[in-house]
Amino acid sequence: MSWLWMFLVGLVVGFVAKFLMPGKDPGGFIVTGLLGVAGMFVGGFLSNLVFHTGEIGGTIQPSGFIGGVIGSLILLAVYRAFQRKA
Repeated sequence: MSWLWMFLVGLVVGFVAKFLMPGKDPGGFIVTGLLGVAGMFVGGFLSNLVFHTGEIGGTIQPSGFIGGVIGSLILLAVYRAFQRKA
């Protein structure tokens, strides 16, 4: 059940990130959800680096909603950069 919950929250986070970063993106429902879930882990990693919330070399934990949106925005920018080159 936790994977389903994480995907649903990631889907919302992905939609918020796509809303905040205007422009046309290829990808649908699944890509948005995966972008949000991955963004939550990127946000958790960055939070650990900035605020030292976990152990050094510890596991990467999913972040909260705001950290997930920030991580998703970063991943969306990288995704768009690779899509332009391809």
